[in-house]
Amino acid sequence: MHVAINAAFWNHPNTGSGQYTRQLVYQLNRLVSDLTITLVYPQVAGEPEPEAVPPSVQVKLVPVRPGNLGKVWFEQWLFPRACREVGATLAHVPYWGGPLQSPVPLVITVHDLTTLLVPEYRRPFRNRLYNALVSASARGASCIITDSEASKQDIITHLHIPAEKIERIYLAAGAQFSRQDSGLLEMAVLRKYDLPDFYVLYLGGYELHKNVTTLLLAWTYVGQALGEDYPLVLAGRKPTQASANYPDYDGYIKQLGIEEYVRWIGYVEEEDKPVLYRNAETFVFPSRQEGFGLGVLEALASGTPVVTTNASSLPEVLGEAGFAVDPDDARGMAGAIISTLIQDNLRAELRRKGEEQAAKFSWEKTATETLLVYDTAVSVGNR
Repeated sequence: MHVAINAAFWNHPNTGSGQYTRQLVYQLNRLVSDLTITLVYPQVAGEPEPEAVPPSVQVKLVPVRPGNLGKVWFEQWLFPRACREVGATLAHVPYWGGPLQSPVPLVITVHDLTTLLVPEYRRPFRNRLYNALVSASARGASCIITDSEASKQDIITHLHIPAEKIERIYLAAGAQFSRQDSGLLEMAVLRKYDLPDFYVLYLGGYELHKNVTTLLLAWTYVGQALGEDYPLVLAGRKPTQASANYPDYDGYIKQLGIEEYVRWIGYVEEEDKPVLYRNAETFVFPSRQEGFGLGVLEALASGTPVVTTNASSLPEVLGEAGFAVDPDDARGMAGAIISTLIQDNLRAELRRKGEEQAAKFSWEKTATETLLVYDTAVSVGNR
């Protein structure tokens, strides 16, 4: 079998789609000796070629124009043409952006339907047009992969794709996420971000559906009780300005009067994330909509107590290893956070349960189950 993979996110390992693409390729390349893999990479002039590609994995560079139109042109015309040119027997688009027509059987990974389900994201005409395009492509695919049972149900309900055509395959945390201290490197990373001895961590995006405003509201309760000793550290790229998709966080923090309890540390390098998780007293992930919620699993694997919500896929990832509260319940979120900070026995139990829960997921299992989908797609295509 020869699979051509849309590698648009390959050089973005800090994104969910980029991490998924890399881990899937690494594991498939390691586990399956008779599988040929070609990364079809859209290259804008002046940008680097794909990085950290295994030697046995082939790369086909496809020149593209920058911007949204260039992205759509690559997805709809250049990627299918490249599949034909390299002699692939199967195409895989590891994000929701497949072509309407493919010369070979097509597998699409639809991580989630956030851009379709959140009203603010689908209001612009261009967004609605793109959603219609990729929804049609998903319906025409040989097989759909998704990250959770929650996302599978969303796809059935909103894209009207039969359940038997959709395979739920969980993601995993990398081996670097563990309780093992990295010694001097650990201290260097903590100094790099000027982190305090004790802190509660949020690490993720700041789009509207991430629901960080509820976490900030919860901090009006946590801050009064423990804020001086346990500040809230907000990690990840801070929005440059408020918009329909990005709240005015600085204004809201000032309005709530919690400036002294909240610290922004900005973008975190991928290799530094395990240290931030490991040294946090608690990781909070207040999202309303997630295809999987990889940050929750990474924190569990790092031995860090987790407070998240009972929305979408998050209970599937968390299991019984942490707190899952209503995404609108700021007081309940605050109570859960405070409990993880002051109850030593609870912390110890959550650390143990978290590691046990994280051990149920592996990238090797993800790749193995994906290979079965490839076999199914090829069989369907040959009928």
